[in-house]
Amino acid sequence: MKRKYLVILFAAAAIVGACKNNAQSVAEPAEEEEQTQTDMKEENTNLWTNLGEEPLLKISTTDGDMVIKLYKETPLHRDNFVKLARKGFYDNILFHRIINGFMIQCGDPLTKDSTQVARFGTGGPGYTIPAEIKPEFTHKKGAVAAARRGDAVNPAKESSGSQFYIVQSEAGCSHLDGEYTIFGEVVEGLPVIDVIAAEPTDQRDRPLKKVEILSIAPVQK
Repeated sequence: MKRKYLVILFAAAAIVGACKNNAQSVAEPAEEEEQTQTDMKEENTNLWTNLGEEPLLKISTTDGDMVIKLYKETPLHRDNFVKLARKGFYDNILFHRIINGFMIQCGDPLTKDSTQVARFGTGGPGYTIPAEIKPEFTHKKGAVAAARRGDAVNPAKESSGSQFYIVQSEAGCSHLDGEYTIFGEVVEGLPVIDVIAAEPTDQRDRPLKKVEILSIAPVQK
């Protein structure tokens, strides 16, 4: 929209004087805003410190919130997930693969770019994580596990650096036990998994509407 300007010469001196008089009051809110932003950053930093051996993180999605616990027995995956979540890597990432009666998958940064739809499911942070497969962790409902490439190109079963899935059906995923690293579990919000899993999908198991992670934040114990 174009703005119309009205120049009144005799008022110029008054306007300049008023600006000078109000300079301090104009600066003060800016300084207060800067201080508020600093306080928020410090508060956010404090939230991410001293998380303990098994951090609790709230995953807020467009379909509801879940709280996950990360296992101390899988420290490489735990620490990597915390690192990515802390810097906002997962914010606005889509659940790009949903199979009702199986699992829901997300963590591909390419899903933030709608022009990359054909490549959804292939992205990551540029590295993999050594497998930490523990026999005591199975694909029960709510289990959080790392996605990975197939054995033919990945015989060591190394995990994706960022993509993960959450089990919806234990029966549907039990054949994956011992094949993928399970590094956490949903401890609150299990019904949200079913809500996401029930979203309509296309022939490639992609949801027809955007289902995304809005944010991930520590839960204070």
